[in-house]
Amino acid sequence: MNPKEALLWSIALPGFGQILNGKYVKGFLFIFLEVVVNVQANFNQIIVFSFLGEIDKAILHTNYQWLMFYPCVYFFAMWDAFKDAGGGKDKYASVPFVFCAYFVTVGLIFSYRMEIFGFLLGPMWLPILFVIPGLIVGVVVKKLLQKKAGF
Repeated sequence: MNPKEALLWSIALPGFGQILNGKYVKGFLFIFLEVVVNVQANFNQIIVFSFLGEIDKAILHTNYQWLMFYPCVYFFAMWDAFKDAGGGKDKYASVPFVFCAYFVTVGLIFSYRMEIFGFLLGPMWLPILFVIPGLIVGVVVKKLLQKKAGF
């Protein structure tokens, strides 16, 4: 199996990468978790309001207690699909995924009030933007750990 293909399918929907890897129970568990968190957090409604530019309505409809689970489920499913497909053979392969989940969660925490260039981005756009620093920090930390370990 191609690790990048499994990763991309898992980005499309958590669980798809696992199903592609032949890990059906794990795949359907991730799909179930994604659907439960999505429904409980009102995430589809948040996405619609965010694309329409109605950020105040997106914030109002957000169940933050449920949406806080989403980054961990999402990035863990991506890492798991990538790993099961043979990617990330070194012991620090999970580090960028962990930092992305952490930074997206922090972005979600501040999404109801943080403005960038005078724009309130809300519970969808701000966490997405926080993937970038999470990935950068995660890759840098991974490389530092590899260097220290002599990789």
